[in-house]
Amino acid sequence: MNQNQHISQYIFDLKQTLDMLPLDRIAQAIDILQEARLHGRQVFIMGNGGSASTASHFVCDLSKNTRQPGWPHFKVIGLADNMASFSAFANDEGYASVFAQQMSPFIQPDDIVIAISTSGNSPNVLEGVALANQVGAYTIGFTGFAGGKLSSMVDLDVHVPSHCIEHVEDIHLMLEHLMVSVLRQSATLTLKMDKVQPVAASDILG
Repeated sequence: MNQNQHISQYIFDLKQTLDMLPLDRIAQAIDILQEARLHGRQVFIMGNGGSASTASHFVCDLSKNTRQPGWPHFKVIGLADNMASFSAFANDEGYASVFAQQMSPFIQPDDIVIAISTSGNSPNVLEGVALANQVGAYTIGFTGFAGGKLSSMVDLDVHVPSHCIEHVEDIHLMLEHLMVSVLRQSATLTLKMDKVQPVAASDILG
């Protein structure tokens, strides 16, 4: 396969995967985040490697790009961003502890935890989700491949049906952009319509 063929095949396969995304689960995740925003619940987001980058991007976009006059801001916390804390827990207590230990002083029942893992088997992500489940937080997984252990641990699994790591990471980033866009649009429409209840994600996504 030459370079141009490889480019075309990558894009073709990516389009095929996009067509198989679980739209109902994406809409459900958006509505859960909207409820968290309105009720002042914290949102924790975690991931490793490329997924850590997506987690940081998600935190930035939720905190900044969803703001609307008269609406509460998202209380969103990135667990892959504080390198001093991250490396201290990894060095002293083991890498698997880095997310759970950062969350443990703050997490409350009904908070939201978003765990991003292409394989669904990252030990530190699984340990963080286990803590979240233990305290009664609501857990959302962004997974790929076969879903791994994470898919059965979370309350809502938003699964990308691909075994290509680049495609999974591409789509996880796209999903955070999509979700932030819908959250912003829902708030805008609600304000224009002078409604008490926010517009549901399913109404916007169709």
